[in-house]
Amino acid sequence: MSIVRWNYRFKLCLLFLLDISIILVLHPAKGQANTPQSTVFPVSDTTIVADSEQLPRFFRNSNNSVMEQVTPISQLLSPIPQQLPTLKTSDRPLSHQMRSPDDNAAMGQVTSVSQLSDIKPTDWAFQALQSLVERYGVITGYPNQTFKGNRAMTRYEFAAGLNAALTRINELVSAGTSDLLKKEDLETLQKLQNQFAPELAQLRGRVDSLETRTATLQAQQFSTTTKLVGEVETVIGGVVTGNNVVTKQPAPHNFTFQDRVTLKLNTSFNGTDQLRIALSGGNITSLGGTRSGLLGTSDGKTSDNASPLFPNNELTVSGLRYRYLLGNNTAINVFAQSDGAFELGLSGTINPYFEGSAANGISRYSRRNMVYDYGDTGAGIAILHNFSKQLQLGLEYTAINPNSPTDNNGLFEGRYVTLGQLLYSSPKNNFRLALTYANTYSPPNTTGLSGTNFGPVIGSNLANSTVAGAGTLANTYGAEAFYRVTPSIALNGWVGYSAHRYLGQGDAEVWDWGAGLAFPDLFKKGNLGGIFVGMEPKLTSLSRNVNLGAGNGVADKDTSLHIEGFYQYQINDNIAITPGVIWITAPDFNAENPDSLVAWLRTTFRF
Repeated sequence: MSIVRWNYRFKLCLLFLLDISIILVLHPAKGQANTPQSTVFPVSDTTIVADSEQLPRFFRNSNNSVMEQVTPISQLLSPIPQQLPTLKTSDRPLSHQMRSPDDNAAMGQVTSVSQLSDIKPTDWAFQALQSLVERYGVITGYPNQTFKGNRAMTRYEFAAGLNAALTRINELVSAGTSDLLKKEDLETLQKLQNQFAPELAQLRGRVDSLETRTATLQAQQFSTTTKLVGEVETVIGGVVTGNNVVTKQPAPHNFTFQDRVTLKLNTSFNGTDQLRIALSGGNITSLGGTRSGLLGTSDGKTSDNASPLFPNNELTVSGLRYRYLLGNNTAINVFAQSDGAFELGLSGTINPYFEGSAANGISRYSRRNMVYDYGDTGAGIAILHNFSKQLQLGLEYTAINPNSPTDNNGLFEGRYVTLGQLLYSSPKNNFRLALTYANTYSPPNTTGLSGTNFGPVIGSNLANSTVAGAGTLANTYGAEAFYRVTPSIALNGWVGYSAHRYLGQGDAEVWDWGAGLAFPDLFKKGNLGGIFVGMEPKLTSLSRNVNLGAGNGVADKDTSLHIEGFYQYQINDNIAITPGVIWITAPDFNAENPDSLVAWLRTTFRF
């Protein structure tokens, strides 16, 4: 006989043995499997719910207080007569009737077993159910008018039901109606009480513990709708070897100790939306930028660098976004301060083992294709639409300086980037392929929070240069792929092409490519190893009459490789240490420049 049927018969048998309409308040807790969620865009970090509200109904007695010690059956045996009249339905408190798993959505009291759609006259328990429904009136059913009689019952559920029965007996005794109980019924219950004594004791201990925790949470909670999460990153690193590509002099080899802090307030107003406010501050200085910094180039630029427009360690609003669902398949992200490309990545990055906040890859380039890096932090909107579970379309528009009312600025008249992406994910989510397009325009002499005017922010100086006094337009195309070979090996790669137009001057072409190999759970579960090789954005062609700083028509003449390795050691769920190196051959795509090597040791704290 199956466990399901045994549990089913045991419950019915118990009801008939009592024969006094002891009504078990069986109210299964909502588990993860049946909790309503969007299958397309689940919202995380939303409403905080007190633990006590998640308790199954049968963990509590009829007055919703913590269960008290049940009186041993042996103390009740002597006064019990042999005969027991049947209680009328009206004699039973409503709190003792069987309920569906969701009291808030329970259907009304059924009066006939035929109202339960999944019960047939040929079912082996039909007569028992008919008696429970039509004679005792103790079955309510689920909201869809089903009984779900084949659902397995755990020992904890049965122990809780038994406790409810014993509580009901105590109520009858206290009310002076102990003569309604049969001696053999109590003998049976005594055996059950002894058998389930450990479960009952554990159940009482768990409820007492949850009551204490709930009281503490209610007294100390930050907010009922908002969750605060934090991230602290410290870095020890610097240039091991290499020259400044502009001055041709050796770069200083001084190691520094730097930091970055981010606090995020995630608020949900209805359980499916999210308002996120991010506050950030730090002093992690980039080792190089376009003809600036220690290396004189953004080749090998590290990730998570502080904005050069704000003082070090000044806390600023680095992100402000509201996300909500439009139907079951569309998510809308409206942001006043964010990177639009990151907003498209909310449903899952193409490069999950290299891209991450204060985690994974050491460099900015190993995280993602240059097609995502022509923009900057600003305001705009991102739309994610799922055609199916496997196919998603993403569209976004970002204005880089939306708060400035001056010429060549504002929400629609200044620097902007629009991006569209078609993403395919395999049913098992072990393969992803994305086709991405970006269109961007920069008026002359405009600067974003990253301190740049135009370009992919990574790669050669020529790829990031513009013509003085001329606006710059770019159409950029990218293809990105990810494949998890085994649970411990994953591959990713991309290729990107960008067509630059210096308005009224001429054109240029920029290419990049990259490939990564990741080793999840390397040496220890939760750890991550990564190796990356690629060519950062390289200016491959330039109109003859355009001079970007190296002469008319002069593009990058050599090929440079970006080689990176890191190992992320997860100390626990909240702390990780990541050592890594970035090796650049022929920096700034000039073979005359000696290779540069950067060493990095990042420690990340999350709370």
